[in-house]
Amino acid sequence: MSSSHNSPNTWHGTTILTVRKAGKVVIAGDGQVSLGQTIIKGSARKVRRVGSGQVIAGFAGSTADAFTLFERLETKLERFPDQLKRACVELAKDWRTDRYLRRLEAMMIVADPDETLVLTGTGDVLEPDDAVMGIGSGGAYALAAARALLDTDLDAEGIARKAMAIAAKICVYTNDDVTVETLDASK
Repeated sequence: MSSSHNSPNTWHGTTILTVRKAGKVVIAGDGQVSLGQTIIKGSARKVRRVGSGQVIAGFAGSTADAFTLFERLETKLERFPDQLKRACVELAKDWRTDRYLRRLEAMMIVADPDETLVLTGTGDVLEPDDAVMGIGSGGAYALAAARALLDTDLDAEGIARKAMAIAAKICVYTNDDVTVETLDASK
């Protein structure tokens, strides 16, 4: 399927946001999956723990593609335990060079107690400049809201939930059925 928002047969949906503040790292994701202008499901779970449970991940894009990436990430984490960046770089290499994986249409945010990374199908493994990062249809809205909330008294989860609620009010491909996973951060 095309990744264009204009195609009526394109799967859309998802806002994924990560926030790192005061000893916590959070990844939050909404539950909406849309096909064209129709909401297919409102309660999809796009954020989960992977590996030994000390890594959290959220995906934006095709659900089947994301599950493939979750499986591949878990394999890389088994091969490189406690080395999230190395596992992600190895996954990104495979994603970029493998004929099957190259066709996957998804992005991921992954975090462990020490770092947060964004993985893309173009081989990028990106570290956010600050404590927040957003991907997906409503990612820019959630990111802007989270950045504005960083200097408030809200904790990481509070910022993530409020930013996701703001994104849900702006982006038609985002809903307010939010899944949140949290880890204690070492930074």
